[in-house]
Amino acid sequence: MNMKKTLFIDIDGTLIVHKGTLSTAILEEMELLPGVLEKLDEWDGNGYKIILTTGRKESMRKITEEGLLKLGIYYDQLIMGLNRGERIVINDIKPNNDMTVASAIQVNRNEGLSKIVI
Repeated sequence: MNMKKTLFIDIDGTLIVHKGTLSTAILEEMELLPGVLEKLDEWDGNGYKIILTTGRKESMRKITEEGLLKLGIYYDQLIMGLNRGERIVINDIKPNNDMTVASAIQVNRNEGLSKIVI
């Protein structure tokens, strides 16, 4: 059985160049990182749900959405206001099934997604 995946993807330093402070993120235009659009196209073509996550404040939602749209970054959902610390996914293991239900991939800041294989 080929279950569709849900991807939780951080924005700054993963999809776009991490600029430092939130005020810098507001004042400067977003810059796309390598392989981002290609991977989003691949994952969307595979039917994956794409959920973007960020530590950006909720008050930055409009500018964030506009910047992502301008770069061609699309998604199913945007979760804002996450803490800067470790992010942990907790999921149950289905009975009589050895399918992995939670995984994590870490990328070097500002490296992009071109090397990611899912």
